[in-house]
Order: sequence, then C-alpha cells, then structure tokens
Amino acid sequence: MFIQQIYTGCLSQASYYIESEGEAAIIDPMREPGPYLRLAKSRNARIQYIFETHFHADFVSGHVDIGDMSGATIVFGPNAQPHYRAYVGKHHEIFTLGNCSIQLLHTPGHTIESSCFLLMNELGQDYAVFTGDTLFVGDVGRPDLMSGMLSKEELASQLYDSLTNVIMDLDDEVIVYPGHGAGSACGKNLGIEKHSTIGEQKKNNYALQPMSREQFIEIVAGSLATPPAYFFKDAGINKQGYRSFDELLLNNCKALSIDNFRQEQEQGAIIIDTRKAAEFAEGFIPGAINIGLQGEFAPWVGTLIDIDKPILLVTDLGTEAEAVTRLARIGYEQVKGYLNGGFNAWLKTGLPINTVENIDASDFFFYYENPEYTLIDVRRPAEIKQATINRVYTKPLGELQSILDEFTPDRNYLLFCKGGYRSMIAASILKANGINHIVNVDGGVEKIIKFSPELVLLNK
Repeated sequence: MFIQQIYTGCLSQASYYIESEGEAAIIDPMREPGPYLRLAKSRNARIQYIFETHFHADFVSGHVDIGDMSGATIVFGPNAQPHYRAYVGKHHEIFTLGNCSIQLLHTPGHTIESSCFLLMNELGQDYAVFTGDTLFVGDVGRPDLMSGMLSKEELASQLYDSLTNVIMDLDDEVIVYPGHGAGSACGKNLGIEKHSTIGEQKKNNYALQPMSREQFIEIVAGSLATPPAYFFKDAGINKQGYRSFDELLLNNCKALSIDNFRQEQEQGAIIIDTRKAAEFAEGFIPGAINIGLQGEFAPWVGTLIDIDKPILLVTDLGTEAEAVTRLARIGYEQVKGYLNGGFNAWLKTGLPINTVENIDASDFFFYYENPEYTLIDVRRPAEIKQATINRVYTKPLGELQSILDEFTPDRNYLLFCKGGYRSMIAASILKANGINHIVNVDGGVEKIIKFSPELVLLNK
C-alpha cells in the first residue's frame, strides 16, 4: 500500500494518490491532470477510481479530465447529481483497490453530498480516512457554501450528526487526511499540520468536544466570513463539467503584441500583473492590479477579480503557463493572453507607466508622526488583534473594493500589511481607481516591529 499527499500551497489544498498491487485511486485532484497521470505511469499503476469528497467550491477539480484520459471511474457520495459520467455511491459501499479496500462514508454537512473515504489495509484494518472538507486538523468545514439549497443551520445540524455518528466512531489510531490546511477559506481556523489522527482530533478539535446540537450549530454556523464570490461558480463548474485543461492552456496562454494587448484593455479586460511587489512598484501599466505569483495568487484573484471578466496578464518571462494554470485551478478561464516580452516590452514603446512609492519599514515612524498621511492596515481582523498599531485605520484587503468611496484623491495614504504583498495589491487597486497619493511599506508589520517596536502592541 502506497499513499502520497499532493499539496498545493497556493490554495492550501490536499489531494491524494493511493495505490495497492498496481491499482491506484485519486482523491480530490487539482485541475491539471498531468501530475497524477505521471505519478501512476512512473509506478506502473493503473488509475481505477477518482473519489470526489464533494463538489468543491474553492477550486476546479481535475476529475473529469483524469477520468477521460485514464478510463477511471469518478465516484461521488449520495445526493450528488453530476452532469457527466460518474458513479454515485452508497453509504458504507466498499470499493476494492488491489488487496486493500476503500469504504464510502456519507458525511453531509459541509454540502449535502459530502463524503469521507475510509482506507482499509491488506489485513482489513481501518488505516486512514480521507475527510475532504468534513473534518480538518483543528476545524470542520463551513456549512454555508450550498448557494441557498439549505440554510447554514440545517447543514450544521447534518454535520453534527456526521461527526458524532460516523467520524467519532472510528478508532483513535485512524489517520486523518484532510482536504485543506491552514489558510483555506473552507473553514474558520485550520491547523498547520497536514494530517492527524482521529484520537488527536477528538482531544484537540473544538468541534469534536462534547456539546449539544444547538451549541454546535451556534459555534460552527456563527461568525463566518463572507466567502469569495467565485466559490459558488466553481461548485457549479465541478458539477456541470468543463473544457479540458490542455485545451484551456492552449487557448489562454497566448502571446499578445502591444497593439493586441491595448485593444483588449480598451475593450474592458482587467490587467493582472503577477510580478513581485517591489518590481511592480518601480513601474507598471496604468490600471494594472498587482497580484504576485509568489504569494496567495489564486485566492486573492478569486476574492478581488470578477470571474466573468476577461483578463490580461503581465508576467515574468517563463511564468506565463504557471499564471494561466493557477487561474484555471479556480475556474478563471477568460484569459485573453499575456503581454509578449512582459513589462519591458511596454517600457520600450514609451507608453505611459505608473509607479508606487515603496518605503522601507525603517521609515515607518516618520510617516506615523506625519499628520499629512492617513495610515491604512489591510490585514485581516484576526491578524490585527495579534499585532495592533494605534491611530491606524483598518481596511481589510478583501473588503477594499466595496469601500473605495471612503478614499479621496486629495489625501496621502500609507498602506501596510504583514509583509508587503497584500498592501501592494491594495495600492494597485487604489491607483487603478484614481487614488494616486500612495506609499507602501515594504516588509509590513513584520519589519515595523523590528524598527519601531514601541508602536506595535503584541497580543499573544
């Protein structure tokens, strides 16, 4: 028996490859089929099954492509209604894989079709459970992503039953392999560990502690952050099916001349500049939004950019396919192409450019004391509670576009976040909306603490 976790850090997402006696199963694959097909080929294995724990909201799964290319059977749990060839299994149904077996456990709550898959080893012993978004390390799946089919309270009630009557009945030694890790928006506060055990979760997971149904619903369904709008689009894509990844990559990864690029821009396409924040600050195409590939690229695109809007890319040379791939993973398929030659090609034309003043954190105190500057912290509320700076306005990046009317063109703004990545995104959004007097703090709070510790209140 062989198990490999394939973790995609940008989306905090885990998929799995399981193999026994030359037969393989994949659980919750990412959009691009290549890594899974290559792994099976390298191990001389045949993919028999693709198990989907639910219709994912935060990414587009590769199940349809892999099924078409390998002949594997796509398996969902009860209540799923996929619009393509797939098998809808039953609670406790067993699937043979080599000399091991996998049992479907229907665990509704995150969604109505949510299921876990229990792997039994060669001796027939329960070995590991792949929990999707039902159970995470230290958390459980949020119950508000069904787009109106059921209320979050109704789903939370189902989740209570699934955890109490199915998950907690498993032996303490059973390994827990979740669908996501820390940073995912599919739960409230996921742990940093990539796997755990049932026993550890019974002991440490807040949602598995003894409590009434009513208490559970209040805790799990309350105080949920608004999910990115693209979540509901992705769930629909995963249910309806999609274009093949190879076709999408061929169509979207196109080099555009300056003239073609400008023509698409004039027709309403949004420019996403994927370079590092420091490079972007030195010069960029007016109107471009900086979301760097080196950070949480896909989640921030999904949070800030309308999934139905056409997109133009400005990238570092050689990263064009990576940018298109990472957009495709979250269902962003309206990419018109990338600027051939990157930003340097634009520079050579003499066309207008824009810049952002990017200061070192060692200069933060000067701006803090200067009444001409309004200081803006774009971190998340939970981060701000841990490290607070007085006399600073808090405007979380995810809410920025809904509060643009709170900014005025005649004021000077100093922006910062944890490290500078998100504040540069915010700076580019403000610049694109005519707020031009912007200064960004390179290094963010992490470096402000070093140079001006007296300004930062740390709450452990």
